Order: sequence, then C-alpha cells, then structure tokens
Amino acid sequence: MEILYTLLIGLVVGAVAKLLMPGKDPGGCIITTIIGIAGAFIAKFIGQALNWYDETDPVGFIASVLGAILLLILYRVITGKRSKP
Repeated sequence: MEILYTLLIGLVVGAVAKLLMPGKDPGGCIITTIIGIAGAFIAKFIGQALNWYDETDPVGFIASVLGAILLLILYRVITGKRSKP
C-alpha cells in the first residue's frame, strides 16, 4: 500500500515541480510526471537512509518536490546537451 501512496504523491509532485520550474521540457507532461514519481521514490529512499522516515511512514511531500526538481534539472541538462548539434 505504501508503494501506491508513493506513486500517487509522485503524480502530484511531478505537477508541482513543473509549476515551480516552468519552461519547455523535451518530454512534456508525461516525462515530468515520471520524474515526479522517481523523485518521490528517491526522497523516500534517502529519507529512510538518513533515518528521517521509517519504512511505514509515507514519503514527505516537500522532500519529494525537491527530489523531482533535482531530477528535472538533471534531465534538462542531459537532454539539452544531447539535442544540440
């Protein structure tokens, strides 16, 4: 059940990260949503590793947004360099 909750938070986090980082993304809304889900899972993993969260605690929303923003920045850097001739 906690994985489902993390997925749902990730969907919302992807939208929030897109609102906080406007601009043209090469992948559009679908990639941003996937990045949000990945950010939620990364935030949960790091939070558990640093003992901020227990295994049964839901992922933190703010930490998930920060994780998604970092992933979105990395995605823009990687795809920006790759798309230029």
